[in-house]
Amino acid sequence: MSSNLVKGTAILSIGLFLSKALGLLYVIPLYAMVGEENLGLYQYAYIPYNIMLSFAISGMPIAVSKYVSKYNALGDYQAGRKLLKSSQWIMIGSGIVSFLLLFFLAEPIAQIVRADDEQAFTVDEIAGVIRLVSFALIVVPFMSLTRGFFQGYQQFTPTAVSQLIEQIVRILFVLAGVYIVLNFTEGSEKTAISFAVFAAFVGAVAGLAVLYFYWRREKPEMDSLLAESSGSGDVRLKDMYREMLVYIFPIVLVGLANPLFQFVDMLTFNRAMASIGLASVSDGQLGMLNFSTHKIVMIPVMIGTAFSMAIIPIVTGYFTKGDRLGMTRSLDQVFQITAFMTLPMITGLMILSDELYHLLFEQSRVGADILRTYAPASLLFALYSISGSILQAIDRHKWIVLNLMVGLLLKLALNIPLIRLFEAEGAIYATVIGYGVAVAMNIGVAVHTLRYRSRMVIRRLFLILLFNAVMGLAAWGVLRGLYLFGEADGKGDAFLYILITGIAGAVVYAYLAFRSGLAQKLFGDRLKRITKKFGM
Repeated sequence: MSSNLVKGTAILSIGLFLSKALGLLYVIPLYAMVGEENLGLYQYAYIPYNIMLSFAISGMPIAVSKYVSKYNALGDYQAGRKLLKSSQWIMIGSGIVSFLLLFFLAEPIAQIVRADDEQAFTVDEIAGVIRLVSFALIVVPFMSLTRGFFQGYQQFTPTAVSQLIEQIVRILFVLAGVYIVLNFTEGSEKTAISFAVFAAFVGAVAGLAVLYFYWRREKPEMDSLLAESSGSGDVRLKDMYREMLVYIFPIVLVGLANPLFQFVDMLTFNRAMASIGLASVSDGQLGMLNFSTHKIVMIPVMIGTAFSMAIIPIVTGYFTKGDRLGMTRSLDQVFQITAFMTLPMITGLMILSDELYHLLFEQSRVGADILRTYAPASLLFALYSISGSILQAIDRHKWIVLNLMVGLLLKLALNIPLIRLFEAEGAIYATVIGYGVAVAMNIGVAVHTLRYRSRMVIRRLFLILLFNAVMGLAAWGVLRGLYLFGEADGKGDAFLYILITGIAGAVVYAYLAFRSGLAQKLFGDRLKRITKKFGM
């Protein structure tokens, strides 16, 4: 296993975890200030924004990461620099165009979303938040491209730090802005939400400033590599872009998968709920599905996201050199670590769904049930990012398109019937079916292409599942024991129950992982040296 992959994934995972954790924690004071119903307006802004952002970026950051890594592996640093300079202008142009498109499409989108007069938000309110969040599109594509360039040099710290600073600045702007609107201007909660979505632009500017700092710091070393470049500089941009266009569209689809599935919910959920007489609660439940519980469910996905960002340039390097053994070892480690880290978090979310939803938002049986049902989907989200990235690295781009289209068509076909049967949980079932089919097809193509076989991975996956079952039973038993003292009536009780149950589960899982030697095998010699000191 390449140490660069482990190191890169660790750096990106830490940055993503802190970013996701902050992105979840700030919802607590925001929820207290604006209420659950008004958070639904917040998610109406971000789903079309995320889709437009994917089109604006058009896979260019990942493409640049792959090509810079490819040409660097060949000693041609000049080709990567030429690609950066030209693609910067493309990202600036696409950002401006996508901003204008979303700004002027805001009202038509809002008219589609509002299916019934009983819904909580008007067309003008929904269109207003979409227009305000669209300003971030001017900055984010250029910022994402710069992150991709650094990753092509296998420098992952700039990405992690800039993501963290972007999130911190955005959150501070959201909370301060909402507080000022509600307490000093006597504005409504809906007005405060409109102000809060503009924070995406402010945070992006802060993230870009961090990347500029790293660029100034790393440029002398990059310039020295450029001076020693073995390339002749004859690689034409036209040829590079022609080669890139072959797989840029699949890259866009990998990034678009989750927003597209959410967009299907955004367009169909309200109409399906109205058809069974539940229009009055539709906005609230859609907010739970696409915003509050989704933020919690996406935390385990960070492992897959980090791997998908780190694996492309590294596996591309192996693929360019024809090193199949290096690729196989990388895939072994990716699948094992993803399962090892993701499954216990999913188990914890399911067991503690009532307490978690109560702590972060309010005591809600509906919200807790949605979270419990939604939690397993995070494994599919993580595996889709990883498997899609593997197919990109081995140039199986057409399959990415086909597999996602199959999954998305299943979501479209099943969403309304399942919502009518199971309400919000029906939308989750449709998502799980669509994602599950797409992931299975992605992995099947990768296994067939690489002739990838690993009985060792299968054995360890079964072992990880066994450890999670034991941990889950232990955590469930501890929680049931705590219930003997009474239900978690307040947020303090909910926090205490989560803390005690979480520690108990973590101790059991860690004991099993270290005593069996699995953790040492997955995380390398450094961890082995530490555990030997404790006699494990």
